[in-house]
Amino acid sequence: MSAALPRHWPIRSFPVIDDCVQIGGMPLTRLAARVGQTPFYAYDRRLLDERVARVRRTLPAAIDLHYAVKANPMPALVQHLAQRVDGLDVASLGELRIALDTGMEPARISFAGPGKRPVELAAALASGIVINLESVGELETVARLGREQGLRPRVAVRVNPDFELKASGMKMGGGPKPFGIDAEQTPALLRRIGELGLDFQGFHVFCGSQNLRAAALVEAHDRTFELALRLAVDAPEPVRLLNIGGGFGIPYFPGDAPLDLSPIAANLERWLPLMKERLPEARIVLELGRYLVGEAGIYVAEVVDRKISRGQVFLITNGGLHHHLAASGNFGQVIRKNYPVVVGNRVVGTEREIVTVVGLLCTPLDILAERMELAKAEVGDLIVVFQSGAYGLTASPTAFLGHPPCVEVLV
Repeated sequence: MSAALPRHWPIRSFPVIDDCVQIGGMPLTRLAARVGQTPFYAYDRRLLDERVARVRRTLPAAIDLHYAVKANPMPALVQHLAQRVDGLDVASLGELRIALDTGMEPARISFAGPGKRPVELAAALASGIVINLESVGELETVARLGREQGLRPRVAVRVNPDFELKASGMKMGGGPKPFGIDAEQTPALLRRIGELGLDFQGFHVFCGSQNLRAAALVEAHDRTFELALRLAVDAPEPVRLLNIGGGFGIPYFPGDAPLDLSPIAANLERWLPLMKERLPEARIVLELGRYLVGEAGIYVAEVVDRKISRGQVFLITNGGLHHHLAASGNFGQVIRKNYPVVVGNRVVGTEREIVTVVGLLCTPLDILAERMELAKAEVGDLIVVFQSGAYGLTASPTAFLGHPPCVEVLV
């Protein structure tokens, strides 16, 4: 790899040979020809396997690893990961179908999310998966559907904790939330589960996402275990499942540092003997999405025009925010920051310049890179947005302005 390469995270994951990004063991230009169109997303099997192996190697062996399908529900990718993790977590009927197609044991699949429709709950019940209850009304609907189907629903309680995950990108617990049952309301719900005779599995506590601070995650795990032990006193059956959520982040922007797993692993190791003593039947589940897939994917768009407006160079691509809303900064960023971006077929180049890379949509929000130094690019060159393996295509407004769909490949 050339010493002149800019130092940012993606270049460490994807080799660069002859000034061209390599993915899946081949040059980007060859992959583009094989895909047969741009734009496209590509996900690298090797990087997926390496990330799962790193988590397995670092965290205690007693921790079950689940993949949160919402991070990237591409069927081939989910199938690939299903052979390497202990369970899958879904958030819709569509994701449930993808998960069941992998052959994963239904008892190892869970369904979370507010506002589950009766048809989704009925399908989940018939499938034999674990339903994470998010409200009193959902509990009563599940019980009614169980009676109608002659089945005993497998349920867990998603708890909205009385604490937050500090420094998380999105806070999913603590305070008033649409997610889960408030911790103070959970004992009454547990008693109702017992009255209805449902198959109680345990608890799901998810505080927040995209966290790069190990200390914050350690504190959240401490408080999650303490909460679970308190709530278990009112459980109608022994706790067999404790999903402590995820929240592990990946670096995107200048100044970001990768998450250090070592303190998290040490803290989990410290808790496991006590949890084994107090909740002897419980499987402790860590549910990861972005952390497993985010750094394994790239988004590739082709330069279709190059123009200068009042001294500023614009590279116009055939992609944009309708395929990659997050990279445009419109998926939760308060202040827009650039994802790592390169000209994939001339990473360093012979000449460099400050450019703004935009999509082809009629909105000023359609920006992939703003005033960023890149190799000088021409029409036909390939723009690569790294860190694109999670919350990419399916988190984007793909129907906006009616442009052709984007494809995804696993290589």
